[in-house]
Amino acid sequence: MADPKLGVVVIGRNEGERLKACLASLHGVAALVYVDSGSQDGSLEYAAGRGIDTIALTSDRPFTAARARNAGIRHLMARHAGIEYIQTIDGDCTMAPGWLDTGAATLRASSKVSTIFGRLRERYPYHSLYNRICDDEWNVPIGAAESCGGIALHRAATLTAAGGFNESLIAGEEPDLCLRLRRAGWSIIRIDAEMGDHDANILHFSQWWRRTVRAGFAYAEHVWRNRSGSLPSWKRQAVRFAFWGIVLPAMIVGLLVISALVGWSLAWAALPLLAYLTQFLRIWLRERRRFPYPLRMAALTVIGKFAEAYGALKFLGVAVTRRKAELIEYK
Repeated sequence: MADPKLGVVVIGRNEGERLKACLASLHGVAALVYVDSGSQDGSLEYAAGRGIDTIALTSDRPFTAARARNAGIRHLMARHAGIEYIQTIDGDCTMAPGWLDTGAATLRASSKVSTIFGRLRERYPYHSLYNRICDDEWNVPIGAAESCGGIALHRAATLTAAGGFNESLIAGEEPDLCLRLRRAGWSIIRIDAEMGDHDANILHFSQWWRRTVRAGFAYAEHVWRNRSGSLPSWKRQAVRFAFWGIVLPAMIVGLLVISALVGWSLAWAALPLLAYLTQFLRIWLRERRRFPYPLRMAALTVIGKFAEAYGALKFLGVAVTRRKAELIEYK
């Protein structure tokens, strides 16, 4: 029997068959709403045809995940009296059997915890190395966590008290929310339970590149907004891509210019390249027992710092010119 105090917000855009699988995995949930961000594939009509509450976001503002989730949360709180817990899930995911009951029971027993999440798996990890990377990325250590992802179970009261998700963010809205929750004294916990699966469907380098650019944009915006109060792991990520993707390349260019002006051997300019080679070998040695293609994994990790740096520079351009950020989509 569905828990009357638990509601689910599903968000999506042109997810097609993935959305159908998502909604099927939520069969029996009474307080359920699907929020659509301009789909052209009949997703909205399909959900409505199944008797599910639907919200169609207007196109006068950017279709951000934060905006969609907030709309769904407001709908559930207004329509279903007594809602205490809200699960957010993306339309390209399915919910694991028993997760909602397990999650709700955990929150009931943990008065200081605002948000919990479990193991989210990539549905097709062996379709591409990029999918496999996602599966590894989502395997967050069990216990207290800095933040959650978009698929998580929240206390409704803490969500509303924190002001919900920041709708101006095109990415990184979950760490932003979790930072505010932690400042208010709440905890975010990863528990040892299967939560669901996610069809990332990243099959091409170009998709992976855009996703990584978006990550760099999010890291930079988070640190820009929160300065010293940023999440420690996000500050570390920003320092890493700033060094590997901006500082070191600038050193190489600078040495090339100096070499040309004073007649030094160009070999001096190549010295910083040894740092990239060392980093590549270090990652290869670390990953060769975890990934089937450690050389490719090492290469992607090194290249990824340039993508993240590019994303950070895109954010700085937006921040300095005070323009609205455009969505960075990868599928």
